[in-house]
Amino acid sequence: MTPKLIYGTAWKAERTAELVERAVLAGFRGIDTACQPKHYNEAGVGQALASLERKGIPRDALFLQTKFTSLDGQDPSRVPYDPSAPLASQVAQSFAASLKNLGTDRLDSWVLHAPMRTFDETLTVWEAMEKVHRAGGAKALGISNCYELDSLKALYESAAVKPSVVQNRFYAKTGYDVGLRAWCGDNGLTYQSFWTLTANPHILSHPVLQTIARDRRKTPEQILLRFLTQQGVVPLTGTTSERHMKEDLEALDFGLSAADLGALLPLFESVI
Repeated sequence: MTPKLIYGTAWKAERTAELVERAVLAGFRGIDTACQPKHYNEAGVGQALASLERKGIPRDALFLQTKFTSLDGQDPSRVPYDPSAPLASQVAQSFAASLKNLGTDRLDSWVLHAPMRTFDETLTVWEAMEKVHRAGGAKALGISNCYELDSLKALYESAAVKPSVVQNRFYAKTGYDVGLRAWCGDNGLTYQSFWTLTANPHILSHPVLQTIARDRRKTPEQILLRFLTQQGVVPLTGTTSERHMKEDLEALDFGLSAADLGALLPLFESVI
């Protein structure tokens, strides 16, 4: 089962192991990473998992999600697979690299980092991911940075193993994916949000949200996170502050009223 909050590990570099361990010890049970050395230290997550195991938190207690990243998203000097290999082989090599980096034999969720340049290429990659899923290597498959509902529908209709996760940047430029999120909800897909706090300072500072936070004696960040979780969104948070880790998790310890939800909805351009 997907946790209601996931700890994101992008741009943590050499601090990845330390921060992942702190996040799990603080209470996080979901971890998101990627086989993309340009922005992620996947092996650092593996180091944290090994340390946590020694401290009594086994792999089975955690939801582990990583990604296959195409050549377009890789640093050419640090590609974690053979860039000259066929796409299906790149996917298989990336998966093997992820297992080695993470020190595990399976993933809870494996995500295509972004649609490929063409739909045919996306399907080729997806079919290679399906092969891993069928072999028990990944419980669920998903796609990230997919902002066109028609593209998501096309993948869903063509896939033998349907995507069960969509992970997108949560910001005003895309209208907060209102239509796409509604479609995900109707079809049983989990919508994960990243840049949830970073991209929305205007919402965090909005008088409506500030008033609710003050009345509830919560931080604005807690109100935003709780609002989204009550709408079925699974936010990623990548804070490096232990205090903020705990505050983010505490957002799950209270509920917003129907009146609160109704007041916040218009900040996200109508319905969630």
